[in-house]
Amino acid sequence: MPDVDMAVTADDRLRLAGTLTLPAGAGPHPAVLLLHGSGRLDRDANTGRVRTGYGPPLAAALADAGIASLRYDRRGVGATPGDWRATGFTDNRRDAAAAVRALAARPGIRADAVGVVGHSEGAVHAMTLGAHADVAAVVLLAGFARLGEDALRRQAGMIVRDLPAFARPMVRALGERQLARIKKSDADVTRVAGVPVNARWTRELLAHDPRPDLAGIRVPVLAITGGKDVQVDAADLDEIRRLVPGEAEVHRIADLTHLLRRDPGRASVRSYPRQLRRPVDSDLLTQVSGWLAHRLQASAQA
Repeated sequence: MPDVDMAVTADDRLRLAGTLTLPAGAGPHPAVLLLHGSGRLDRDANTGRVRTGYGPPLAAALADAGIASLRYDRRGVGATPGDWRATGFTDNRRDAAAAVRALAARPGIRADAVGVVGHSEGAVHAMTLGAHADVAAVVLLAGFARLGEDALRRQAGMIVRDLPAFARPMVRALGERQLARIKKSDADVTRVAGVPVNARWTRELLAHDPRPDLAGIRVPVLAITGGKDVQVDAADLDEIRRLVPGEAEVHRIADLTHLLRRDPGRASVRSYPRQLRRPVDSDLLTQVSGWLAHRLQASAQA
């Protein structure tokens, strides 16, 4: 399972730094682009001391199934230059599209058998790529299927739910004031409670509706959300299945959390530190890699 450094030209000034993981044996290989969730994430889906680490185990599972994969550092993270706090949601989407094109053009990769695996925000960008880019299959892990503002408000409500009862009204009011300030701002970065916030990314996420993209996908879709996910509503799987006009396989995995780990306890962000001490769910990795191997091999032979 060799790893190869790979740079992606996102625009005239920016090159994304990434890792191309290749399966054993001679190519050309089917391949997928891995898109992680929100935040200052490197190619392995890590940020600071929060080591979610989805990238390497997913790349390894895909390589074992004969599939190459590309993952990259976000703007202003790791070896990719730029300013993370000034990077918009639409910038992330354009970078993902550039990475798909670069992966398909790579020697040793089957241009007709390139897919996308997205998690959380990455799943929303995968929906766009599935509708507008030349990809052969799409995997959505914890992807929402509603207006971005509705998804963000639902997520905030689930997090506030875990606070002491006396604190909930105050935190909700503070959140509404912060959200209103961001929506009124036209700056890329603004300060909220003294902390610099990526206001541009937030505004663009709030306004984004993934449903038209879902309705435009003409390739097979696998959508998985955990029943213990407190950040994305598993009920959105029904909307994904309804909107995608072609093959859409959806799974609600009872004990799976947003961190792609299983947790038999109560769903809560308070359990995240404990969850991160566990590996990414092996059954999920097997399910995703097996589904992609079948779909991309069929695409390559068509």
